[in-house]
Amino acid sequence: MAEVSNNTGSVASIFKNYVEVLKPRETLLLTFIGACSVIIGANGTPHVGSLVMAILTILIASAGANGLTNYLDRDVDARMVRTRGRALPTGRIEPRKAFIWTLSLIVIGLIMAWFLHPYAFAADATGTIAASVFRKRVICVFPQGAIASCAPVLMGWFAVNKDFTLETALLCLLIFTWLPLHVWSVMVSRRDDYLGAGLTFFPMNVSVRTAVSVLLLFALALNAAAVWLYFVAGFSIVYLAAAVGLGAAMLYATSRLLVTNASNDAWKLYKLSSFPYLGLIFLAMCVSVWL
Repeated sequence: MAEVSNNTGSVASIFKNYVEVLKPRETLLLTFIGACSVIIGANGTPHVGSLVMAILTILIASAGANGLTNYLDRDVDARMVRTRGRALPTGRIEPRKAFIWTLSLIVIGLIMAWFLHPYAFAADATGTIAASVFRKRVICVFPQGAIASCAPVLMGWFAVNKDFTLETALLCLLIFTWLPLHVWSVMVSRRDDYLGAGLTFFPMNVSVRTAVSVLLLFALALNAAAVWLYFVAGFSIVYLAAAVGLGAAMLYATSRLLVTNASNDAWKLYKLSSFPYLGLIFLAMCVSVWL
């Protein structure tokens, strides 16, 4: 019985490591906004089968893309205090096995996306390529990471709506203006760690104040995109209240960071930008179309 228990523990550990490679928190957030896009694109009443198929496709495709970026960043992660305990840098998973695992998910996701719609397939393929090519050369994650992060939104939209409208474009613009706030804030918070790993691209190659000033511009653009979306999509007052309230919180957090230049304030901005902002604003869109 003791041997069975140990084997079970070993299998559970292996499973946990393989899941960890896929960046489950990021993957679930992308899947959530993709599912919301299905609801928004169908004006609140998607076919249950289409919704389930889209969610599974986005989940698998996002997991594969995130796993691939984890694989590509394994050497950098090994040099950073914040990330050196991950499964690949520690050797809990062999890089070759991680690559095969993530590549398999990418292929499965692409096949499923094709059955959703060829446009969804194109969004998935473009996002995966953008996530893996020209990474961290001059400016981290922008625009390549922003393009990749738009893929779940477009996949969800095209699963139920074949028209690319101004509303669709504004959903993507929301992601484009959100991602730098999300990623660059954690880089500002862990600046010494990134520099110690030899990463000197933006925002590491400028002063903290300059980097945060750019973040403030993105926060303003994010608010503009969110409010513009209200007028174009015809969302209810519920969405407008959420957009203004969440946008004000992002502006306050960014402005405070500009004043203090404190790493803990940068970390707070990073945490705020994740589900509290992106998740709730997409949830507010769903509530609006349901109402």
